Amino acid sequence: MICGKRKSYLIAAACIVAFILMIILPYLWTQRHSPEPRITTQEGNPCRGEIATNTITALKDTRTFIIAPYFDNRESKITRVIGIVHHEKVKDIFCWFCCQPDGEIYISKATIDVHSDRFGFPYATADLLCLEPQNCDPNFVSIHWSPEGDIDQQPRFEIKNRKAETFSVEFTVCISTMFGNYNNVLQFIQSMEMYKILGVQKVMIYKNSCSQLMEKVLEFYIAEGIIEIIPWPITSYLKVSPSWSFMGDGTHIGYYGQITALNDCIYRNMYRSKFVLLHDIDEIILPIKHLDWKTMMTSLQEQNPGVGVFLFENYIFPKTIYASIDIFNITSWNAVPGVNILQHIHREPNRKDIFNPKKMIVNPRKVVQTSVHSVLHAYGDSVNVPIDIAHVYHCRVPLQEKLPRESLIRDTTLWRYNSSLIMNVNKVLHKTVL
Repeated sequence: MICGKRKSYLIAAACIVAFILMIILPYLWTQRHSPEPRITTQEGNPCRGEIATNTITALKDTRTFIIAPYFDNRESKITRVIGIVHHEKVKDIFCWFCCQPDGEIYISKATIDVHSDRFGFPYATADLLCLEPQNCDPNFVSIHWSPEGDIDQQPRFEIKNRKAETFSVEFTVCISTMFGNYNNVLQFIQSMEMYKILGVQKVMIYKNSCSQLMEKVLEFYIAEGIIEIIPWPITSYLKVSPSWSFMGDGTHIGYYGQITALNDCIYRNMYRSKFVLLHDIDEIILPIKHLDWKTMMTSLQEQNPGVGVFLFENYIFPKTIYASIDIFNITSWNAVPGVNILQHIHREPNRKDIFNPKKMIVNPRKVVQTSVHSVLHAYGDSVNVPIDIAHVYHCRVPLQEKLPRESLIRDTTLWRYNSSLIMNVNKVLHKTVL
């Protein structure tokens, strides 16, 4: 009987301990991972640091590079700073918020969330998450490696998305990144004109380098109002690789920081654009059942309520394989450097046992972190769009070089737009290149 009581007491004690641990452990975890706020007061105007104007800002002695801070209240009142960090050697980071007109400085330790897709490179995209003060809505933040010091000596960054905008455009294409003295002028113009036919209102290009001729074309589209250039001088800060995977060659980050640029583009357009398309300039998401993106996305949303990420199958159209008829060999275009996509209407069959990367149309307000071919963290589900609805037309060097021509699939979907495309491309060429 005594043994039975003792056993009951032990069971009860164990239950009490377990209950206490259930309460205390989450609290301790939260204390460890949450920002550590501290408030100080400075005399005079505490918000007088120099405003950062560069797209990339090196943070002294931290192996950290700041792109831009964005207000994000989807879960809590935080500033999310998009940056690049060394995944192992990054140091503590602090956000210094200036609350006017009282002159209070609110210092918050950042939680550093390194994105999982770094493909072996030592530097990766990261979110620096700082809890904001509850009693003010700061428009600027200084990023520092210490909770001590003089705010005057630190650059200030404007916190974007502080005020939610009404959608100024429906479709924005994010292109990342233009590098290697890019000179594929003809294909660039053809892609731009296809985007316009399909319904784009804005194309954002993270530009590292391009040819003088390409600069002239960019200036035309900037004046037209459709292109916005984001300077991307990443080569001034890191050793970049033109490949997406780390080859052990001493480079720091892959594909000129493409993933960082895509994440920044998502947040830049969170309240500007209803949809954001994430793909390269040699890719076009081609509707099959519909004529444009608007009617396609209306249909897809009706069929998939609540979905914020739509994934499209990628098809390679080798630029080495030409159409058997010479109908679109336009003489005046031969003087323009680049690929004529109208001549390439044969695609490689996708291999069953090989991962085929997809490209995306997303609702940016549902995305937290993105990679190139999928989102890493989002609110809601992703859906694979059937290939009879749409697919990605990707005109580039072949992936299956030894594939005989008869094994390729003839796909003339692009030719549905040939009349409008040829007319529009000619207009641009005669105003710029020819």
